[in-house]
Amino acid sequence: METKGKERVRQSNARTKLPVIEDLGNCDFHGYNADTLMKETAKLRKIITKRGTLEILIPLCCTTTPVRYLKFRNTLKGFSSKTLAKRLKELDKSGILERQAYNEIPPRVEYRLTNKGQQLVESIIYLLNWMRKWAKD
Repeated sequence: METKGKERVRQSNARTKLPVIEDLGNCDFHGYNADTLMKETAKLRKIITKRGTLEILIPLCCTTTPVRYLKFRNTLKGFSSKTLAKRLKELDKSGILERQAYNEIPPRVEYRLTNKGQQLVESIIYLLNWMRKWAKD
C-alpha cells in the first residue's frame, strides 16, 4: 500500500515538472537555463498583463510628445481613475514611464516612455507581429 502512495507522488511530481532535455547537458539560451527563464517570465507577466498596461504603453510608442493624464482618462474607456493612476504609478516606479509633474493650477502631469519602456513596447510589437503571422493558420 505504501509503495502505491509513493508511486502516485512520483507520477504527480513528474506531471508538474517541465520536460527538459537533460541528455544535452546545458540547454541554455544566452546563459539562461529553463528555471531562470521561467522565473523571469513570471516577472515580465506581472508587468505587462495587468489591466490597462498595454493600453497605456502602445499609444506612447507612437509619439515622442509626452501624454497628459487627462488624455489617458479621455482615451481609455472602461478603466477607473483609480486603476489608471495605479498603473501609471507602477510603470513609473519600474522605470518604464517617466512622470513629469508641473506646479500649475490646474495640476499638469505628463508621461513618456523611457528607453527601457521603448524597448519593452518594441518587444511587445514583435510579439504582436508574430501573432499576426501565425494566427492565420
